[in-house]
Amino acid sequence: MLADALSLQLGYNATLVAIGATLLGLSAGVTGTFLFLRKRALVSDAISHATLPGVGLAFIVMVALGGDGRNLAGLLAGSALSAWIGLLCVQWLTRRTRLAEDAAIGAVLSVFFGFGIVILTVIQTMSSGRQAGLEGFLLGSTAGMLYADAVLIAVGGALTLLLVLLLRRPMTLVAFDPEFAAATGVNTSRIDLAMMGLVLAVTVVGLKIVGLILIVALLIIPPVTARFWTDRTDRVVAIAGLFGGLSGYLGAAISATAPALPTGPIIVLVAFALFATSLLFAPGRGVLAEVLRYLAFQRRVHVRQGLLALAQGQPIYERFTLRLLRQAGLARADGVATETGRARAAKALRDETRWGIVRQSEGFEAEAAFYDGLTEIEAVLTPDQIAEVDAAIGAPREVTP
Repeated sequence: MLADALSLQLGYNATLVAIGATLLGLSAGVTGTFLFLRKRALVSDAISHATLPGVGLAFIVMVALGGDGRNLAGLLAGSALSAWIGLLCVQWLTRRTRLAEDAAIGAVLSVFFGFGIVILTVIQTMSSGRQAGLEGFLLGSTAGMLYADAVLIAVGGALTLLLVLLLRRPMTLVAFDPEFAAATGVNTSRIDLAMMGLVLAVTVVGLKIVGLILIVALLIIPPVTARFWTDRTDRVVAIAGLFGGLSGYLGAAISATAPALPTGPIIVLVAFALFATSLLFAPGRGVLAEVLRYLAFQRRVHVRQGLLALAQGQPIYERFTLRLLRQAGLARADGVATETGRARAAKALRDETRWGIVRQSEGFEAEAAFYDGLTEIEAVLTPDQIAEVDAAIGAPREVTP
């Protein structure tokens, strides 16, 4: 059953939902990257919650005009207008009052969401609103999605993605260094407003599939996940889009195999699973990689201390250190150094003495900063500098065969 869903063989409606969710996840991941880099993730929360009054008011207006209150285009237009007003309120409170941005976001979020809940309650008392199903916009609802709805979501997601790609350079510059961006002639206020507009577009497009509460997760989790895999901005954007699209695709497929499970929460759970996997197993920043690096560092420290002990004729009491020396062929089981071990031990002691001179000399202040007890001195000093240090300690010069 899952294989059929993944291969888009589970029916027309399931295929529509999967394609729409994939495009939504792709655009949300790419757009959310710049929001994450700008350190304004909470703004997306305010925008998403501010859409609810617009949904309710749009329904009321369309019914009053004799139309179908459930028209998705009308509902999304209302939610976009409401979210834009909420965004302007956040910006006004931040710039014109002493409120910090997080406090302004909290105020706007709670007021707009509360107002939206009141409107939904009023709608349920209307004769035409009892079966409105607008509560599906809270957590998403793909049941009975029409072709026109899927096309609207897919086109909206694709256009948002295209706009992000066109604006990626100035948004990247503003995200990392807004002062430098302003100095080079970039209008940071307009770029920030454009970024918020793109976030608003993704939020509105995603209401039908993920819902206004969970769209924040789809905007933030993929960029955070991508950050574990690379340090380059362009790659973070690409990987975030990949993870977002994959979350939407897999979540929609899993939901199609279990109709009782809502699509939006499943998509978010898939995104979290990708995040948890990256957190644990990413080669650069993952927990496992950090543990392996730490263990490798510990082994290097033990070997270094063991070599210094051998060079000074001291016994090695630490079993782990002795085992590492034996595995490297530097010592025998009784703790006596092998021929290779004696040479390595003499080199380690000589380098330690050299580092002592370097750290005490005013002429080697820059080089002394690299000392950590493990870095080879040849990786820091030139042969001439090493000869100068050896002359200072009276060590015989090494003869190169």
